[in-house]
Amino acid sequence: MAVKITIRNVSEEVRDKLALRAARNRQSMQEYLLSELEQLATQPTVDEWLDELRAQKTVAGTHIPRSAILEARDADRT
Repeated sequence: MAVKITIRNVSEEVRDKLALRAARNRQSMQEYLLSELEQLATQPTVDEWLDELRAQKTVAGTHIPRSAILEARDADRT
């Protein structure tokens, strides 16, 4: 069942940028924001990702160097 979400106190500047992005994607603001929220909800947070990584390390008994973790994190940012 779908629910309504209201976001208050959004600046005009932010609203205008979001409206522009929606228009560039040929979407209404509603469609654009819904797709962005759905994408945001499906991606793990850094903490969730680290928890999963720690759980895998515990099961596998392996050691992953800190540099490898940071490299993987940074690779997603480019």
